[in-house]
Amino acid sequence: MARVSVVIPLLNEAESIGVVVGSMPWALIEECVVVDNGSTDGSAEIARAAGARVVTSERGYGAAMFAGCRAAQESSDVIVCMDGDGSDVVAEMPLLLGPIERGEADFVIGSRIRGTREAGSMLGSQVLAGWLIGGMVRLLYGFRYTDMGPFRAIRREALEAMKMREMTYGWNLEMQIKAVTMGLRVVEVPVSYRRRIGGVSKVSGDLRASVKAAVRIFGVFWRVRK
Repeated sequence: MARVSVVIPLLNEAESIGVVVGSMPWALIEECVVVDNGSTDGSAEIARAAGARVVTSERGYGAAMFAGCRAAQESSDVIVCMDGDGSDVVAEMPLLLGPIERGEADFVIGSRIRGTREAGSMLGSQVLAGWLIGGMVRLLYGFRYTDMGPFRAIRREALEAMKMREMTYGWNLEMQIKAVTMGLRVVEVPVSYRRRIGGVSKVSGDLRASVKAAVRIFGVFWRVRK
């Protein structure tokens, strides 16, 4: 069985992070690393009380993911990434780990588009962006993604070889493009997606933030492409 570290970026998710960490499949994972990205609502303390190891990082989604993956204990073979707002279904983690443990994949991404989505969990613009980026990647590299969702698993050695640079919301896309260009075995599996437990999304909950994230993501596409 693979040794797994779960990495969760955290920014003011006091209503949900305790539930997310508390529902971890502790029999299947080595640790849960929560990366506090500047929370001011006590989220970090809640995560720690629920059983997570909490580290800190500079502001930025990619910065938090980078810090968390680097902090993951060296004995871990696989890194699982997910959000802390309760929208990812923790119980479906075996769907991501299965292809890696069976030796079929190096990188597995959970597709919300192909899975079951609770009404109101994703904006139409998010669905459209997933298909658009997927089409662009297929056009250039011959591999079709349907989503850039946060719920994903990757072999540690593959992630380290990527030498990730993106410190913003473009982190997920950079990982997906590099996985293809590096010739990794990539598998996309349908996953369920729910509305966040509480609070407001740092991207879809604010028009200005949504536009900014979209511009950044497309900028990453053009920077990383070969």
